[in-house]
Amino acid sequence: MSKTNEATSMRDLLCASLDESHVGERLSVCGWVAKRREHGEHLAFLDIRDRSGLVQAVVAGSLDVRSEYVVRVTGTVSRRPEGTVNDRLATGRVELTDCDVVVLSLAEPPPFQLDDRTEIDEQIRLRYRFLDLRREPMQHNLRLRAVVNAALRRSMDAQGFCEVETPLLWAPTPEGAREFVVPSRLHPGEFYVLPQSPQIAKQLLMVGGFDRYYQIARCLRDEDLRADRQFEFTQLDLEASFVTQEDILGFVSNAVLDAAEAVTGVRPEAIGSMTWAQALDQYGTDKPDLRFGMVLQDLSSVFAHTEVKAFSATTVKALRVPGGASFTRSRLDQLTDQAKELGAKGLAWFRIVGDGLESPLARFLSEAETRAIATLDDASEGDLVLCVADEHQLACKVLGALRVTLGSPPVSEGPHHYVWVTEFPMFEGVDEDGNLQAAHHPFTMPHLDDLELIESDPLRVRSQAYDLVLNGWELGSGSVRIHRADIQSRIFSALGISDEVAESRFGFLLGAFKYGAPPHAGFAFGIDRLSAIFAGVENIREVIAYPKTQSGADLMTGAPKGITDRQIRDLRIRVVAKGS
Repeated sequence: MSKTNEATSMRDLLCASLDESHVGERLSVCGWVAKRREHGEHLAFLDIRDRSGLVQAVVAGSLDVRSEYVVRVTGTVSRRPEGTVNDRLATGRVELTDCDVVVLSLAEPPPFQLDDRTEIDEQIRLRYRFLDLRREPMQHNLRLRAVVNAALRRSMDAQGFCEVETPLLWAPTPEGAREFVVPSRLHPGEFYVLPQSPQIAKQLLMVGGFDRYYQIARCLRDEDLRADRQFEFTQLDLEASFVTQEDILGFVSNAVLDAAEAVTGVRPEAIGSMTWAQALDQYGTDKPDLRFGMVLQDLSSVFAHTEVKAFSATTVKALRVPGGASFTRSRLDQLTDQAKELGAKGLAWFRIVGDGLESPLARFLSEAETRAIATLDDASEGDLVLCVADEHQLACKVLGALRVTLGSPPVSEGPHHYVWVTEFPMFEGVDEDGNLQAAHHPFTMPHLDDLELIESDPLRVRSQAYDLVLNGWELGSGSVRIHRADIQSRIFSALGISDEVAESRFGFLLGAFKYGAPPHAGFAFGIDRLSAIFAGVENIREVIAYPKTQSGADLMTGAPKGITDRQIRDLRIRVVAKGS
């Protein structure tokens, strides 16, 4: 915690700023009573806490002060007596003596201990979030997040970006995630939406000639909540003109590495990259966790002419699990069930024992197949090999999920491994009407080498889209945008979007492009997720001051709540009863 001397008319410095250089001075601190300890009838020790930490105050005489009272303590800084030094405290070698205590505010006993010695139910923490925020972990996390924000702003400013705030009340755009809708009082029956992202607004800024824009943007999506998703989230959003994909990757890498250095004091190495196809083939996912090995291996050629029915498929992928031969049959059955839930027909497993294999399928394998499994990825005795035979993408994804289950360390452990994932597919299958679906959004520029495939073989078209991944978490995504009308028309046609529909959905963007749209590209990444990883926590609620529960409720305020009949009348809306 900071030891910055922040004197005011009420205090001379922060609690944790006291040290031996202040011995003999009479100083005032302000804060909360973290703990009171009696020492006889006429002596008490008070631990005074503010945002910087604790200092001990020795108070003579009778004093009616309880935990969480807000106090101003004036005392003489003294060295602690021999044998009472506490090296676990920043102020553990000094204390305030001969103290005068002024009670600034009374406090009822809190519903839970505010130290870190007790595990507190999260529902209670969220109901009394204003108290939870006093605890050291929340103070640390939110101040860490502030350091991240400040570093990002410095980095973007240094790279020539201009911070522009875009509207929170926006026009409905029936694309992507479900939006939060805001009824208009002045225009009855019409609605604004809260922005899922500033995507269209920032592209219009490029048409407006701003060249390089950024914003620490608040965004909202009405989607189900989970550990890494809230209704409200904050992202570093940026867009730039006259740039390539590599330029954007460079801008974002600089900002992220600047933030990492500000938090940890050490600048990470340059961020590497891999294509989406490489990530899928080697890690079974487009957000690979590179903190550990266990890279997927391909045995398709080995089993190309197999007589084992379980391996008769276009692709056979395998995963070596170090030390996995000790897994019980029950554990292996759990992994098999997980593979089937993910869509696999089954899961083949092989224990490496001695110079052979132990498995229900081992006796059916040829010598070459046995040797390939036994030597997979430098396998040795005591390892386990898992195999999935299926269509390539499914086989990879199933083993990729098992890889994470078996090998991924907690968020709080291991180094930070960043990686760029590039060349995502332009399209991802078709919808129920037989129309192609955009894998990113319909304004993503196709890979220029694949333009001729848009009509003839669209599922092979690569896009100029890219994701930034950290320790298996997708931090964010971006793309080079389409600025040419002819390419945009071909993409809309491939997606089954008519000119009329395009005009109704995106008319103000397409209309702006007619007046000279520069080549441009952008990116956005979640500050909540980045801060959570830096803080070593598994849930982004731990780095958000006032989060919602998984059901979308705010336990502290009771939101969401009903509104008054007058508000309903003013908005010209009708509330339908639950269950209607």
